[in-house]
Amino acid sequence: MEPQSKRPGIRAVHSVDDFVISVPDLAEAEAFYTDFGLDVRRSSGRLALHTLGHPHAWGHVMQAPGLKRLQWLSFGIYPEDEAAFVHEIDARGLTAAPHPANDAASELSNDPANDAAKGGGHWLQGPDGLAIQLRVAPKVAPSVRAMPHHPVTPPGAGAAPARSRAGLVRPRRLSHLLLFASDVPASIAFYRDVLGLRLSDHSGDGIAFLHGPHGSDHHLIALAKSNAGGLHHSSWDVGSVHQVGLGAENMKARGHDRGWGVGRHVLGSNYFYYVRDPWGSYAEYSFDIDHIPADLDWPAADHPPEDSFYVWGPTPPADFVTNFEHPAAA
Repeated sequence: MEPQSKRPGIRAVHSVDDFVISVPDLAEAEAFYTDFGLDVRRSSGRLALHTLGHPHAWGHVMQAPGLKRLQWLSFGIYPEDEAAFVHEIDARGLTAAPHPANDAASELSNDPANDAAKGGGHWLQGPDGLAIQLRVAPKVAPSVRAMPHHPVTPPGAGAAPARSRAGLVRPRRLSHLLLFASDVPASIAFYRDVLGLRLSDHSGDGIAFLHGPHGSDHHLIALAKSNAGGLHHSSWDVGSVHQVGLGAENMKARGHDRGWGVGRHVLGSNYFYYVRDPWGSYAEYSFDIDHIPADLDWPAADHPPEDSFYVWGPTPPADFVTNFEHPAAA
């Protein structure tokens, strides 16, 4: 029996379809994400972030001077919900012009390497001035829990590969994004009331996790308190704890030696390793995150900070939740 992939009568986005950041050096970004194990494709002056063997472009990187910036997010919607979304956005006065850089993205529409360009759609202004695009697109958030990947080992052979033959870790898909928010409760209200996401769990007004009611991981997006908006990390699903640990070792060997983990989170339950990127944010290897199917109402709760971050793992860096996109005034 096929899992339910649309909750009847519910207007809500179903996936994070694309995230777009700008960085000062595109070559540096290409090297980092390639080392991380993504299938990085350069075309028309920007990078498309794919996972190996998957046609979808989960993110794009463009070059711009200054600090790294989260430029916009695109969410996928079902075609039957499009008119209701347009009405809701107009009624709230949230309609916005397309992001200026989206004109360049639209020019990529004839290039199949760029996932049919990511142009068009409906634009609105989100929390902290974030540009958000809604567009009809296939659902890429998982409708079922991701299965672990454990290669079959024949009798008489060891399960672990030789270190020299371990190879790169290849993420399977984008799992979620953690966004900075100047007002976490107000941002929860926006993503709930306008986009239809649902609160999974939170810890006071400091951090919150939201999922898609049409079936998704424990969080499609998370929100962390900061002085301004921005992107803290992108999280990428891998197939085992071994791959989380191997990814950490691979990145250290390639010179990306700052990070946090290996550990296990409480909210979401995933095993993790965060690699610090060249701009002060992170890319996360994540395995075995909780899944919320379309026919389940998750019992959201408020968790004390001291008992909600991680079950085990090393102490996080002191600046782990620092917003380097918008440094706080001295």
